[in-house]
Amino acid sequence: MLAMFIACIPTQIAPTIETDKVQLAKKFKRDLPKSHAFIFEDPKKANEFYNFINMKYNREHQDVEYNVPIKINGNTYFLSFHEREKTTKTINLIPVLVDAKRESNGNSTIFDNYHTSRAGCWFILLTVYDNDFNDCLNPNYPNQSEILEHLREIKKEYLTTYNYMESYLDNN
Repeated sequence: MLAMFIACIPTQIAPTIETDKVQLAKKFKRDLPKSHAFIFEDPKKANEFYNFINMKYNREHQDVEYNVPIKINGNTYFLSFHEREKTTKTINLIPVLVDAKRESNGNSTIFDNYHTSRAGCWFILLTVYDNDFNDCLNPNYPNQSEILEHLREIKKEYLTTYNYMESYLDNN
């Protein structure tokens, strides 16, 4: 048991997000904007969130990922989303050591494909701006709490809905 514990060295660890969190998107993944994002793990298949937003807001596959107008308490905001994978990568010492020993004895390696392992999780990052391009998820934004409440409702609806036409009908 101890050999298995010390046999793997993590070189990169995916975050664990129990429900959701707000942080700078750029801190989560470098290619994202320098604005705050509402982040949650996406357990569904690829492009499911795209399909959900497309149907819910009747986007007809036009500008689905960026600047989707949403209404919260009579105010219009603009929702954008990004899907990103974060991975856990490990170096597996036992296969590395076995292959090193085989090579030192003049034999070919047999565990090349097992030197490292990788497991990933996909995350949805939502950003929200107002008409003046203010970051609405910034902790100093006056309506941040009501926007977060709305985003949690969107997340809940997404995770519990499998026929996205229902979301469209509920939205109209």
